[in-house]
Amino acid sequence: MSDQKSAKAMGPTGNLQMKVVKGDFGYVLEDVPHLCDYLSDLPTYPNPLQFNPAYSVVKYYFVNVDDTVAQKIVVHTDSPRGTHFRRAGPRQKVYFDSDEVHACIVTCGGLCPGLNTVIREIVCGLYHMYGVNKVLGIDGGYKGFYARNTIDLTPKVVNDIHKRGGTILGTSRGGHDTSKIVDSIQDRGINQVYIIGGDGTQKGAAVIYEEIRRRGLKVSVAGIPKTIDNDIPVIDRSFGFDTAVEEAQRAINAAHVEAESIENGIGVVKLMGRYSGFIAMYATLASRDVDCCLIPESPFYLEGRGGLFEYIEKRLKENGHMVIVIAEGAGQDLLSESLQSMNQQDASGNKLLKDVGLWISQRIKNHFGRQQKISINLKYIDPTYMIRAIPSNAADNVYCTLLAQSAVHGAMAGYTGFICGPVNGRHSYIPFNHITEKQNKVVITDRMWARLLSSTNQPSFLNPKDVIEVQEGEEPPTQLLEGENCKDSKFATKDIPSMT
Repeated sequence: MSDQKSAKAMGPTGNLQMKVVKGDFGYVLEDVPHLCDYLSDLPTYPNPLQFNPAYSVVKYYFVNVDDTVAQKIVVHTDSPRGTHFRRAGPRQKVYFDSDEVHACIVTCGGLCPGLNTVIREIVCGLYHMYGVNKVLGIDGGYKGFYARNTIDLTPKVVNDIHKRGGTILGTSRGGHDTSKIVDSIQDRGINQVYIIGGDGTQKGAAVIYEEIRRRGLKVSVAGIPKTIDNDIPVIDRSFGFDTAVEEAQRAINAAHVEAESIENGIGVVKLMGRYSGFIAMYATLASRDVDCCLIPESPFYLEGRGGLFEYIEKRLKENGHMVIVIAEGAGQDLLSESLQSMNQQDASGNKLLKDVGLWISQRIKNHFGRQQKISINLKYIDPTYMIRAIPSNAADNVYCTLLAQSAVHGAMAGYTGFICGPVNGRHSYIPFNHITEKQNKVVITDRMWARLLSSTNQPSFLNPKDVIEVQEGEEPPTQLLEGENCKDSKFATKDIPSMT
């Protein structure tokens, strides 16, 4: 990376949030902050891993200082090298002596499979890889910094917690008082903070980092992104998502068994997905028993030609039963009382949604009750809290381990103000602002959604106009860039006959 030019992006409070390094051929590194950015002459120490017999056989274990990960890996011959992130992993030099490290871990927001696994692996990673034995668990989310007791965490304490659902630390929404939180960090002598939570939690983590930087404290702040909905951008997926999709199969299978066992049976399953329909989409594709999938990104309507009611009637006549999967955020604009709840929020700032599963079930019953042409038998299943509360599966356990170890390596190397996660299969350190600006959503003009429509044979419901994706001031993206997270897409409308 020769002849590079460095630029600094300033956050809303005037503090440094992101370092941008530009190189040849359109190379851009969106770097993460380091303690050395505001603390000069920090001593370094040899990484204890080089003396660890477990890693003595690993060749080239330490990450090269220039290693970065490309955000896009499918490019044209004339494409610029594009945006990169710093590769996660252990460095030869660390900025904390093992004996001086006093770490803490906090979990915030809703439950998600894998929380306990991440907690366990942070504790074990610090202890076994770096010889750190002072780790505190903050009880009850952000407000636990100043309103709750702490829990001493050791490998023995966390030994079996990955086999349980939930979080042993407890969690809560809201309770974010930046000054009190940083006061507590400072008073307790904490110098590494590991924050596990979704986009709202990571926005709070960014503010905590900025206040720590303003006070000139030698404290690394590392975020581990958590959302069962898989709606965090940039990273390939969020932990707990695979487990959620797998567990959703049980509910879909139950709905299918109920529906096919009775005349004109309809099984309705509501799955998580406040703003993004990834769980519903992937569960539908995996199941192959679903006749209709409804997600927030794809509008639908009930009445008239090409509407949901017409499709239900068609499927019942053809098969005698059907299964509908609906994400919790779908169809909110259609709910009769939605306008009254539009501005209500929970403690995390999320909009309070009406129960679309119950609503759509009742609308279906009312419609066919009035028609009297078809007598239906509808069963409604909401497995939300059953899915959120289970332990993570094998794939997510491995993933959580890699996330936790990446966070530990980054904090020990002096990086701060970052979240870690896989980008195109390689774990990376990503600036907070990159994952808090927008959400990852299903792109309904992408081939994955087309595969779902092909699988279920449902109509698009985009009537009277279909949407096409356009890039304002840019050429349309190549199909080779399928599945790119969080496309900055806007929608134009085009008159097309709706699919019936």
